[in-house]
Amino acid sequence: MRQPFIRTSLPGPKAQAALARQEGVLSPSYLRPYPLVPAQGHGVYLEDVDGNVFLDFMAGIAVNTTGYAHPKVVEAVEAQARRFAHVCFSDFTHEPTLSLAERLVGRLGGRYRVFFGNSGTEGVEAALKLVRYHTRRPYVLAFTGSFHGRSLGSLSLTSSQAKYRKGFAPLLPGVVHIPFPNPFRPPLGARREEVGERVLEYLDHLFRTTLPPEEVGAIFLEPIQGEGGYVLPPRGFWPELWRMARRHGILLVADEVQTGAGRTGRFFALEHEDLEADIYILAKGLASGYPLSAVLFREEIASWPPGAHGSTFGGQAVSAAAACATLDLLESGLMENAAGVGAFLLEELKGMQARFPFLGDVRGRGLMIGLDFGSPEEERPDLRDKAVALAFQKGLLTLPAGPSTLRIAPPLILTKEEAGIGLSILEEVFKAL
Repeated sequence: MRQPFIRTSLPGPKAQAALARQEGVLSPSYLRPYPLVPAQGHGVYLEDVDGNVFLDFMAGIAVNTTGYAHPKVVEAVEAQARRFAHVCFSDFTHEPTLSLAERLVGRLGGRYRVFFGNSGTEGVEAALKLVRYHTRRPYVLAFTGSFHGRSLGSLSLTSSQAKYRKGFAPLLPGVVHIPFPNPFRPPLGARREEVGERVLEYLDHLFRTTLPPEEVGAIFLEPIQGEGGYVLPPRGFWPELWRMARRHGILLVADEVQTGAGRTGRFFALEHEDLEADIYILAKGLASGYPLSAVLFREEIASWPPGAHGSTFGGQAVSAAAACATLDLLESGLMENAAGVGAFLLEELKGMQARFPFLGDVRGRGLMIGLDFGSPEEERPDLRDKAVALAFQKGLLTLPAGPSTLRIAPPLILTKEEAGIGLSILEEVFKAL
């Protein structure tokens, strides 16, 4: 079996040259968690410009659903590129984007419509506009710790880190944030076992005192918070919130940009709660690395007229072809693989938690797993950042998330054997810490 292989110091000479070149031309707003300069990838392995080979446990921030250069995806992309790459889908219906729309709607049993964009943040912006247009209500709700994007509207919903918002005020008016029911670090002075109930009580208090519920158009939620730390709410919280929203005619918008397209073992993460949203936002893993977002909304919400929203590149044919190939693979066993290998990883990592006390929490679903460093009382981003850096030096690619979480989000093609290699590297890393 292929293994990670580090042949130079990191970064190697070619990577150092590339990193030096970027200083004169790239925006300083780009993040660089470690000095990786990729050259090519195959399966779950990524090779840099110096020939160093890494096992990928981050998948381009949960994007590369089918790994690198999957032959089925490459074949679909090449075939469509030979036909045509772009005819604006906002103006002209075409294949394979139309078939992709039918397949996505079919996953929800019909009764939905689709709008295509290029990215998750574009999907959030489209959902915001649709909510405003359809409900005519001035307020929307989001959760602290959420990440919905960095464009001005989506940034107004984002609250995972203050640095994302700093310097950009005033943001979109009418956005109200409520605490996320984090069982590991409960807000509102709640105990772990009561955190969901306390958050709902807080929301009810807002409705009775400062926020008329009949003026709230929608609640935006991530079924599992992504950039905020891979945080799961208590089971049953989302259905209770859904019932509260229904009483007041408030729409539920599920930002499944990171959780969707099979990452949690189901196509939509809300399926784990037997729950349907009014609006879904998909992106990231939907097209295995090609830029595409899809906003699915109930037919009765589809009240905006032609021209109310559009996108030059949204639904681009090559990206749609990649998405159709991705759906084929998801439906042929990748979702089941994500569930099975994810359960294996989660069990093994919980075993490590018992051996390494600085792992305060190990949580996740499918191939979306977070390792939280510290305790409920103390966040340890210093240890988390050291772990990410050490893993890179040993040939394992991970990413930070939230205040003190290391996120694990590999391609969904990961096997148990490959997962075992990653676990061995993490064991070495934790021993070094």
